[in-house]
Amino acid sequence: PGSEVPRGLPLFESIGVVFENYPLDTSLSPDNNSLNVFNVWSIERTNYPLNLIAIPGTQLSIGISYNTTRFDAATITGMLKHFQTLLEGFVNNPNQYIHQLSLLTKDEQDQLLFEWNATDTDYPQDKCIHELFELQVERTPDAVAVVFENQQITYQQLNHRANQLAYYLRTLGIKPDSLVGICVKRSLEMVVGLLGILKAGGAYVALDPDYPSERLSYILSDAQVSVLLTQQQLVEKLPKHQAQVVYLDENRDEIPGLGDAQFPTENFRSSVQPTNLAYVLYTSGSTGKPKGVAIEHHSPVALIAWAKEVFTKEQLAGVLGSTSICFDLSVFELFVPLSCGGKVILAENALNLTTLPAAEQVTLINTVPSAMSELIRMNGLPTGVNTVNLAGEALQNQLVQQIYQQQTVKYVFNLYGPSEDTTYSTFALIEKGAEVAPSIGRPIANTQIYILDHNLQPVPVGVPGELHIGGAGLAQGYLHRSELTQEKFIPHPFSPQQGARLYKTGDLARYLPSGNIEYLGNRIENHQVKIRGFRIELGEIETVLSEQNPSVYQSVVKGP
Repeated sequence: PGSEVPRGLPLFESIGVVFENYPLDTSLSPDNNSLNVFNVWSIERTNYPLNLIAIPGTQLSIGISYNTTRFDAATITGMLKHFQTLLEGFVNNPNQYIHQLSLLTKDEQDQLLFEWNATDTDYPQDKCIHELFELQVERTPDAVAVVFENQQITYQQLNHRANQLAYYLRTLGIKPDSLVGICVKRSLEMVVGLLGILKAGGAYVALDPDYPSERLSYILSDAQVSVLLTQQQLVEKLPKHQAQVVYLDENRDEIPGLGDAQFPTENFRSSVQPTNLAYVLYTSGSTGKPKGVAIEHHSPVALIAWAKEVFTKEQLAGVLGSTSICFDLSVFELFVPLSCGGKVILAENALNLTTLPAAEQVTLINTVPSAMSELIRMNGLPTGVNTVNLAGEALQNQLVQQIYQQQTVKYVFNLYGPSEDTTYSTFALIEKGAEVAPSIGRPIANTQIYILDHNLQPVPVGVPGELHIGGAGLAQGYLHRSELTQEKFIPHPFSPQQGARLYKTGDLARYLPSGNIEYLGNRIENHQVKIRGFRIELGEIETVLSEQNPSVYQSVVKGP
């Protein structure tokens, strides 16, 4: 009964819109009465948040009554405008399917599709990742490039060692688009290995030594790597495989060939092009098997160019490299500072920051909100940190303001992006003292964002839709998964450029009136969750549960 509903709680919270039809009595027609009544109005009170009222006659009169605590006048005016546009579409295009008609006026479409996506800027499209590093080596050869515990290496030293590795890998048959596995613990050798693979023309396939043996075995087999870079201490953890092994231990003279003078230290010139693969990162797959996201060189180059415009050299002077190379945040942490003269300060994870010998050299931290929250709780943010990048999880304003309470922090950025779009797609600088929930901002340079309904029509400002991404950061696709690639990377419906594509993220978002984007989470039917920034397909967990126990006929995993 209604009397049991708590005071102030709407009785029918789930009823968002009510349509009402008001037919006028024909007795009011001037033809039927000597007494004519004009301007007939009905005034009533409604208990619904929103009523759309249609009154027929010689003209169709449409109005909206609404709860002013739930909607503002501008929103209602926009709704009426959209309804009018839709009705005009019915009249002007009577043979068109309803789902093909747009609610938006031309000005609104131009704003959503073009004005808010005017992000095209110049970037070195003729360069590969390692070539940006080589240019920086020429500018600052003696500057420190990487720090790990009590060890460090300069730009020139790093370049020399990576070049020697590149020459050696070439003798093993590595060429453009060759896939080379790298399974190492965090170390100076890890960075040497990554750059050496890129210089040789190959693409690295990242493997975390802490992964279960079954997962490592699947990735090695699926990627069909011919060479695997690792460390002698990890030999027993590796599954059986067919790849030729190269050890990147501290004692380089024991590595066949790498200690010999026959391998030059000069830059190795391969035939690799910006459209060749740079790396493959395996993410969770709904079939129970991880899927490899294949990224070409030009995509991270575009990301690096954007970062160099947004962040100053002071901010990038000491970037914490705490993210696993299996996760795309590592692309920013490693290759952005190495392309602008900064240093990478390696750590096992962000929570180890307090024990790092070089902790006070860290100026920028790039991590997930949950890790940053724990760092704040531990009072573990070094005094040199002036910039914090947060991504991979929903960001709460309370955490942002706690970060700003650290005296040296001047900038807190909220960033969003899937692996399929090279680390970051949007960014927002969250202001100190802000009281509203952080948005994910606007698209980065050379990236376009479209929020569309299931018919690929743009939705109005404020209306939720699926977030689609276009631009320079898009992956080539999923390795050896052509059907899935075609399903997720679709033809671009708004671009005149032949072959342009959009990536369907499966994430829900909406545009705010300011042009910023509010992230609303993942679609329920997408069956994905985020754990510490890692995207997990619930279907993968369900598959493993069923495979591990033959008595399990069917399993269902529910997200938080």
